[in-house]
Amino acid sequence: MTPDELLAAYDEHLREEGEMGGALSWERHGPVLWAVFGHGGFVSYRTLGGLEGAELDQLVEETVAHFRDDTDVASFEWKSRGHDAPADLGERLVAHGLVPDEEETVMLGDATLLAGEVALPDGVLLRRIGEAGDVRGDLTRMLALQEEVFGGGRGPQVDEALAVLRDGDSEFWVAEAVGRVVCAGRLTVVPGTGFAGIWGGGTDPEWRGRGIYRALVAARARSALARGARFLHSDCSAMSRPILERSGLVAVTTTMPYVWTR
Repeated sequence: MTPDELLAAYDEHLREEGEMGGALSWERHGPVLWAVFGHGGFVSYRTLGGLEGAELDQLVEETVAHFRDDTDVASFEWKSRGHDAPADLGERLVAHGLVPDEEETVMLGDATLLAGEVALPDGVLLRRIGEAGDVRGDLTRMLALQEEVFGGGRGPQVDEALAVLRDGDSEFWVAEAVGRVVCAGRLTVVPGTGFAGIWGGGTDPEWRGRGIYRALVAARARSALARGARFLHSDCSAMSRPILERSGLVAVTTTMPYVWTR
């Protein structure tokens, strides 16, 4: 698929309902979906339908009022994309009290490009959480690493991660060394689309540059293929993008979360 075709597939399959997996509840309001997850609120849409100016301001005001007055979430995220219109969307969100977070690159591509075997350093074990052992303990250690790497305090908690695992569409993977988690990430299949997302990939700074993250990506790619997903997508940081690009994934747009906090 060409980059334009990948972007069109992304807009069609991986926005709106494609982002509602694991939501506790969601509802449509005009062109947007308002969702509540265990760790906060979320706004998704495929297009804003040409809204701009005062009409867009009204939609943002109604969204803030909904999460503030009709839910008990501590924060919600409005997830914008670089190819969204209008161009001043970010400025209008900021004017209504939302704060921009770190911009990431949306990468898409054929899962087979990332599924090759990658050698691990001696003493590093790669496994999927839930195959054996203490699942709650494994998730606790995984989330502790991700909080250490990413910070922010807005990620899922252990009970939410357990619920996601039971839902069946997601897998959590970890790399362990010297008795602790040194790299972790999630795979989430989007039912009925042929896509799976690779999320939350983070590596302990002391263990970077040894191929562990690439091995974790490859393991998730193989699992995605086994589950019938042909394509992978990822919102990746500047650190992860070169690894995914070298494997053949294509940058199709950017994503910028704007966050409202109670």
